[in-house]
Amino acid sequence: MNPRKVKTILWSVGILGVLLLAFFIYQMMQPSSGTNGMMIVVMLVLGLLLGGVIAFLAGNKLKPEPPVVRESSHTIAESMRKVFKIVSAEGHFNEIYNYEESSKLFNFIPQKKKALVIVSAKVLVGYDFEKLKWEVDEINRKVRLTEFPAPEILSTETDYKYYNIEEQFFNLFSKDDLARIQQNSKKQVIEAAKKSHLPEVAAEQMRTLMTELLNSKNFLLENPTVITDSHKQLEMKPGNFEGPVSS
Repeated sequence: MNPRKVKTILWSVGILGVLLLAFFIYQMMQPSSGTNGMMIVVMLVLGLLLGGVIAFLAGNKLKPEPPVVRESSHTIAESMRKVFKIVSAEGHFNEIYNYEESSKLFNFIPQKKKALVIVSAKVLVGYDFEKLKWEVDEINRKVRLTEFPAPEILSTETDYKYYNIEEQFFNLFSKDDLARIQQNSKKQVIEAAKKSHLPEVAAEQMRTLMTELLNSKNFLLENPTVITDSHKQLEMKPGNFEGPVSS
């Protein structure tokens, strides 16, 4: 049985016992009763002791025991491969996402549920150097970029906080609803990142990095504008919208 229910029962029994003793004392105090004052005092003390014992048991002896938690995990490495990707810009975004769904129960009873979600996200933008191609002029110590990839959103770390959740008994939020809310709100964050100056910052940072790196080897980057122009074609990393759902 639930300890809280047991505690309530014991308190009720204790109060009932005290009331019965009080009633018994009252009866003994009637003129028709032959009980002396000492008996009344004894019954009163017994009632107080009974109430005290019950209160002690209810307040101390029935405290819920701490839960026993057992955890286990099994990690499986699905795949590993070498990559050459460089993060050149980081952005932090806060998105306010409103979700509202209306339906009708039995096709005539209005049902509505809504939630306000605050999404805090960290977006990392960089380049995949596996897509980079260049030509080297050893004689003139020059490097010409023939193909330079567009910046990619390499990672999106999101945190979700729910506010003002309103739902009805026959129209509750399900796990699929929460997954859809988080996926759609994450899309909104990524769209905001694409429209921000983050790709431009990433391109400028990469241009500076490559120019200084080649200069340190006494090479000249012949066409650096290819890098700065790449921010106009921000690409998405495959599976960027996928991933585990967190609340």
